[in-house]
Amino acid sequence: MYYNETGEVPREAFIYPINIIQQTTLLCAAVFILNSLACGEERAPNVIIIYGDDVGYGDVGVYGSEMIPTPNIDKLAAEGLVFTDGHCSSATCTPSRYALLTGVYGFRNDISILAPNAPLCIPTEAFTLPDVFKKAGYATSVIGKWHLGIGEKGVETNWNGVVKPGPLEIGFDTSYLLPSTNDRVPCVYLDGHLVVNLDPADPLYVGRSKQAVDREGSTAYPDARKDKSAMTYYPSTHGHNNSVINGIGRIGYMAGGKAALWNDETMADVFVEQAKSYIIEHKNEPFFLYFASQDIHVPRAPNERFKGSSGLSYRGDAMVQFDWATGELMKSLEENGIAENTIVIFSSDNGPVYDDGYDDGTVVKKSEGEVDRGHDGSGVYRGGKYQIYEGGTRVPFIVRWPAKIKPGTSKALVNQVDFLSSFSSLLEVEIPEGEAIDSRDMMKAFMGEDSEGLPYMIEEALKLRALRMGDYKYIQAVERRGKVGKGKAGKAVKAQQAALYDLSKDPGELENVISQFPEKAAEMKALLEKLIKDAR
Repeated sequence: MYYNETGEVPREAFIYPINIIQQTTLLCAAVFILNSLACGEERAPNVIIIYGDDVGYGDVGVYGSEMIPTPNIDKLAAEGLVFTDGHCSSATCTPSRYALLTGVYGFRNDISILAPNAPLCIPTEAFTLPDVFKKAGYATSVIGKWHLGIGEKGVETNWNGVVKPGPLEIGFDTSYLLPSTNDRVPCVYLDGHLVVNLDPADPLYVGRSKQAVDREGSTAYPDARKDKSAMTYYPSTHGHNNSVINGIGRIGYMAGGKAALWNDETMADVFVEQAKSYIIEHKNEPFFLYFASQDIHVPRAPNERFKGSSGLSYRGDAMVQFDWATGELMKSLEENGIAENTIVIFSSDNGPVYDDGYDDGTVVKKSEGEVDRGHDGSGVYRGGKYQIYEGGTRVPFIVRWPAKIKPGTSKALVNQVDFLSSFSSLLEVEIPEGEAIDSRDMMKAFMGEDSEGLPYMIEEALKLRALRMGDYKYIQAVERRGKVGKGKAGKAVKAQQAALYDLSKDPGELENVISQFPEKAAEMKALLEKLIKDAR
């Protein structure tokens, strides 16, 4: 139930024992409110989160991109509130998505980049962001990339039957998924609990070795480790050399499911059509749609109509495709008459990365391994995906709600981990004790009513932690070395000396001023350690 700002129909009226006259009166009032909501009067706002994958701060026109045209995202920005200090919770994908949906930092539960056959990493009993909306009477759906695991721990997922637990077990009513990521098997769509177009005569198996998945009667795919020539789309540079699907090497092995295989170049079209259908179906009721695009994650395979549209090879062209997808969703809201009262949030799961496993022409090789095409996906900020610097978590962050939010720019410090608490506040939904322990109510900042935002905030990248407090950023020292993730695809975590940066003077984090401000560093170090231990 949605309550307007005047506080009409207090919740207590529906809880305490009442007599028959009061019951009749309240029933009439409830019917009146529901009829009013159906007519669009103070109806609860729809909410759509458009979530990019590896989209950096500098990959969008309004944030400074000059080489990638993003007219639809720029239009969304012109009509909404543009945050210049908006963050995902982690510089890698699975922890950011986990934090967005649970209000809990990934490091608390050792959430890292998940393997292709990983089980669901969100406990089914957890209180999640879709649970907030369901409690408020919303329809809920996720469309796109998942990468939060599917199935039970210790139990092999049966891809030929009912595939669960997954999104439907943590608060979503419906789902249409890329189950893991587009560079990992299985390369099939999952509609609810079932693989789309799966032929029972060609059963699907997923595993870590070719020997583990090969079954008589199931389609066998080339193994890139033994046959590199099978990678005809473009070759792998590292870690993407297991099963070859559609001429592209993937992480992990699969067999079977040939009739169910996705087409990489039409994936954006498929997800957009699913989203538009969902909007049409639910336009007369409040809905929450988590639209998690596969763009611009590797393997970048934009549709033919977008190739050459950026001058930056596959990565730039995939970003143009993502801009198109954003525009299609916005157009659908307009066509169905619900754009005015729909909150649209545009953001990304982490900062940019260039060579992330494929030689797709994005990177011009130099001895330093830098990008040499005149475009920096992090803008003025240092680093990107996997890195603790600002470019790892400072991402495009736009909030549009024409009915309530005045367009403009905000310098408020905000984070996606706070969505759960913020929407709970907006919709007057109580968060159970012990849930969403890192999420804070930042709705005033998201609405443009608070120009400061968070007083402090944790940043996470693999095993590294940092604390933002105002313009200062403290990076915790880490002595150990190791890897996060399995096999050759695992990411190395190097030793990190403690550092303090003043971002107001040094947005590129080039000058460590810890020796100049030892008291500030000590204060932030103590707070970071306390937050890591105690939450909030």
